[in-house]
Amino acid sequence: MIYRKDMNARSPLRVFENSIHGGLGKGNIGVVMARAGVGKTAFLVGVAMDDLLRGRKVLHVSMADTVAHVVKFYDGIFLDMRRTNHLENADHARLEMERSRMIHSYTNGEFTLDKLRKSLGFMKDHAHFEPEVVIIDGFDFESAGEADFTVLKDFAAKLDVEIWLSALTHRDDPVTNAKGIPNPVARFDAWISVMVNLEPQGKAVSIRLLKDHENENVTDLHMKLDPTTLLLLAEE
Repeated sequence: MIYRKDMNARSPLRVFENSIHGGLGKGNIGVVMARAGVGKTAFLVGVAMDDLLRGRKVLHVSMADTVAHVVKFYDGIFLDMRRTNHLENADHARLEMERSRMIHSYTNGEFTLDKLRKSLGFMKDHAHFEPEVVIIDGFDFESAGEADFTVLKDFAAKLDVEIWLSALTHRDDPVTNAKGIPNPVARFDAWISVMVNLEPQGKAVSIRLLKDHENENVTDLHMKLDPTTLLLLAEE
């Protein structure tokens, strides 16, 4: 058996953090992009669970799934993590993680940044819940404008949080950025600190780092996503 602290220390997210010089960092925006069904949600849940294991509070906002469906996603990945790592006191660890997590769902297209701002204020004032990480799964990059990213960046700075977004890309999306970043993400390069692309490769999904803050030399990540267990893995 291993303990929660040990499991976190062994997490493949340590590889990711080392590759981007310590992590995304509070006040910054990160994006994971991929075609439909490749694993964006699994990647974001992996990031969230890594933070939860460290005692950080997480707000997960979903545009496509109900709260119950997102909870099942977390539960399924936790069970695989528990089995793979032989976690000691797993039920206690799971309870502590659930207490540090909130999930909001906007499945009818009613999400706005103003609603997010109000929700964050309500959580702080009435639930005494101040997240350190905000995940927005299914953010509409096609409809977003520069003003939206200015607001997001302001949220991240004023609330001292990390914000992770997912972006849907398409096979024929043109690359309009010297870093190899496709539309619709490339036009928001100036506001985004870290960009990750998921690429199917055989029976696994390769995780490729496209942007690492302002570092010109981007590290080759030795990470993959197992599409069966949905766990993030460090390549051997």
